[in-house]
Amino acid sequence: MRRQVVASPTGWLAPFRGRIPVPRLSPGQTPPHTTEPSLTPARRRIVRSGLSLTGAAFAAVFYCLSFTPSLLPRAWSLQGVVAGITAAMGYAVGAALGALFRRGWRQPTARTVRVAWSVLFAVVPLLVVVFLWLGTRWQRDLRIRLGMPPPEEHDVVRTVGVSLLTFGLLLLIARLLRLSTHGCAWLFRQFVPAPAAWCAGSVVVALLAYGAVDSLLITQMFSMADRSAAVVNSGTGDGVRVPESPLRSGGPRSLVSWDSLGRQGRAFVAGVPTGEQLTAFAGRPALEPIRLYAGLSSAYTVEERADLVVREMDRTGAFDRAVVAIITPTGTGWVDSKVPRSLEYMYAGDTALVSMQYSYLPSFFAFLGDRSEVVDAADALIGAVRERWAAMPVGERPRLLLFGESLGTYGMEKTFGTPQSLVDGADGALLLGPTFANPAHRALTEGRAEGSPVWDPDYPGLAVEFADDAAELRTLTGPRPKVVYLQNATDPVVWWSWDLLWKQPEWLNGRRAPDVTPDMHWYPGITFWQISCDLVFSNKVPTGHGHVYKSETVDGWATIAPPPGWTTADSLRLRALLDE
Repeated sequence: MRRQVVASPTGWLAPFRGRIPVPRLSPGQTPPHTTEPSLTPARRRIVRSGLSLTGAAFAAVFYCLSFTPSLLPRAWSLQGVVAGITAAMGYAVGAALGALFRRGWRQPTARTVRVAWSVLFAVVPLLVVVFLWLGTRWQRDLRIRLGMPPPEEHDVVRTVGVSLLTFGLLLLIARLLRLSTHGCAWLFRQFVPAPAAWCAGSVVVALLAYGAVDSLLITQMFSMADRSAAVVNSGTGDGVRVPESPLRSGGPRSLVSWDSLGRQGRAFVAGVPTGEQLTAFAGRPALEPIRLYAGLSSAYTVEERADLVVREMDRTGAFDRAVVAIITPTGTGWVDSKVPRSLEYMYAGDTALVSMQYSYLPSFFAFLGDRSEVVDAADALIGAVRERWAAMPVGERPRLLLFGESLGTYGMEKTFGTPQSLVDGADGALLLGPTFANPAHRALTEGRAEGSPVWDPDYPGLAVEFADDAAELRTLTGPRPKVVYLQNATDPVVWWSWDLLWKQPEWLNGRRAPDVTPDMHWYPGITFWQISCDLVFSNKVPTGHGHVYKSETVDGWATIAPPPGWTTADSLRLRALLDE
């Protein structure tokens, strides 16, 4: 009997799929038994669509696992996108493994495929319903743990809709890319052997896809963020006015013009407490605080901006104050108003606070784009101020303090390099929300004392203290630390790492931090993707969670550099004042 070759009905779109020989049929002869007659019409359409059996199985498992909790709660829309992308990732993994199995082993029998599809159709709906119910419960518990309102009951329906739309869109894109690869391979086969044609086609499509994503998505995203941030930087916040005091940049006799400060610089120099407010809190006459700032437009180079700040310090008599604090801001140049105000209230205005802008992009884009900007700015400003400070007689120097938040902590650590240099570099340093890329933070965490948790490490022999709750700092005993790290246990900016792809993180082993839900578990690839999504929305949670740090700086300053006679009661009183 002659034999003909026909395409496999269950995988005619799959790349590199072999063709199955079947007998030629005589007139009136019944077709051989296939998987399709035992399937319902709906199932038959799915099989005919060319969906991979192993891909569908992995997609279902990944989809269910996407509803497991991570560090932060997710809104229904975000959960839908996460579930759809996670399912697409699972489908890709399953389809690849299935293709490798079929090429390394024999093709599964028709009966095996039929039974596998039937089991999949029977089990998956029940599994999805169970995980939807569990996911809703996990998100509700996580929201309550973080002090957020619980989700709406109907959110799960919207989540499913968004997830299916996301998965379908990604699958369509993948099919189009595969179809393009087939077309390129067919074209190249006119000139080269089939293996080389498939390889060339895959490379061409991959390069074209990468170019499209890079130029149409990433480049445009950064371009839009740059234009938007530039417009915002040129504006002025509500209630911000040109200072009338010569002790502020942008004010009378200042070497820095008001217009050159940028939006965040103008807010920084204008947000000083009044003398009456400082006197009322301190119970004694207060001085007028000094605040100095240089914006991106204040000078052409980072070195010139740092020199401009030091000349401003000399002009205002900043080195005659009790405290000089160098603040490395976030990406936009923003300084949390509670950070300088806490020092000014503690020292009754006997302070000089300086900062300098290095970008007008948000920290997320500044971190991804060019981290050297924050490093250069921190190195220039800290170096210039320390040089001027170190030239003073030891007994006449003010207390030199350093502060950094988020991306600013990265610039500070890169300036000093090692934990010991950071300790020796000033009279005290306070770092809020250090990033996962910080070199000194990583060295301290990896070299911590045996038995201490990674989220609250002990480092014997060095004056460094970690705290995930500022209240811990009020009960410290022993020598006073010179460096304090405040890091929320649920801050993905601190805990993200590439290792999450293949390795369970230490902060999920053993005793967990109070805010980390016990329902969270590590899954290869999935946990990495979940924490990556947490990064984007880490500022959309209540104070004290995620990447939101506020009045905790009071306890930090009180730990490393308290004024004479300062008590815990004073810290609580100041925190209450700043939180009003």
